[in-house]
Amino acid sequence: MGQHPHGVDPHGVDPLDVDDLRPRVQKSLDAFVDGQLPSLGAISEDLLPLTDALVQLIAGGKRLRPAFCYWGYRGAGGADGDGIVVAAAALELFQACALIHDDVMDGSDTRRGQPAVHRRFASLHRSESWLGDPEAFGMGAAVLLGDLCLAWSDEMLSASALPVERLVAGHRVYDEMRTELMGGQYLDLLEQARGGGSVERALRVARYKSAKYTIEKPLHLGGVLAGADERLLQGYSRYGLPLGEAFQLRDDVLGVYGDPSTTGKPAGDDLREGKRTALVAMALETADPAQAAAVRRYLGDPHLSADGVETLRDVLRDTGALARVETLIERLLDEAMTALEAAELADDARVVLRQLAVAATARSV
Repeated sequence: MGQHPHGVDPHGVDPLDVDDLRPRVQKSLDAFVDGQLPSLGAISEDLLPLTDALVQLIAGGKRLRPAFCYWGYRGAGGADGDGIVVAAAALELFQACALIHDDVMDGSDTRRGQPAVHRRFASLHRSESWLGDPEAFGMGAAVLLGDLCLAWSDEMLSASALPVERLVAGHRVYDEMRTELMGGQYLDLLEQARGGGSVERALRVARYKSAKYTIEKPLHLGGVLAGADERLLQGYSRYGLPLGEAFQLRDDVLGVYGDPSTTGKPAGDDLREGKRTALVAMALETADPAQAAAVRRYLGDPHLSADGVETLRDVLRDTGALARVETLIERLLDEAMTALEAAELADDARVVLRQLAVAATARSV
């Protein structure tokens, strides 16, 4: 129950509660979505299930991206205010887009303990006895809702009422972030189709699909909204990139070994979806013929039993892949912490960013 090696008490104050950030982000999201309802309602009441699904989705989540944006802003000397909270909250709509589309591509059944959006709309189709294929309807509705979230995230950022010249700079960061994420998503799709490959390719997917838009680019967005100089932005990258990769590696481990009450997904769901993560790539590098055969047999089986999940878990552990990933997470966290200490930013932001780094890699938030 002692201190974390980096001097942070993992059982201390939740860094997402500093400055009441989490409830303020939720309040901003609720107000924005409520403000959009008249426009959708004027088109047709039939659109209301879309917003109902979105409201349920954005009611949960860790709020890591808004937190890194907000503290990137504060670290650059920006003062607390409603404008930066609204701008940071816009990242949750972008995240909603990514999650909805990711679940369609992966064929996921659940998200945050609830049916994934495409499953929700397939169920609606069946309950109403509509014509056509319920699954195709669900996927179509999910793609459209994800697109709507993407459009609204941009609109919400613009509505933050921050200085125009800062918003112009912020939109450039936002544009880069969206391009990187879509590129990373395609690389992930490609890896599944190719059956996976090297650890290096898996880590490249992790960097662009998750690491950059989870930590580095939110920090940059907050920084430029506060007028950060290039030196500080580079410091944010030296902190944010290794931390983002460590975050994704922890997510990969939780996708195999995590508690469903924490992850919001069934145990071993990443194995059923056949995700070609760095964890899997590392296992295949050292697997013996029997272990490699087990991976080929079980990975990606949508009906994988609990025994099959345990077999794959054993392979990942016995090949040393799990230990290698844990070691890599620690190395990346050390690299991020060293960069954070060297960066020239406000001390209150440094303290919270240190806590966020530990929380993100231990996944205590």
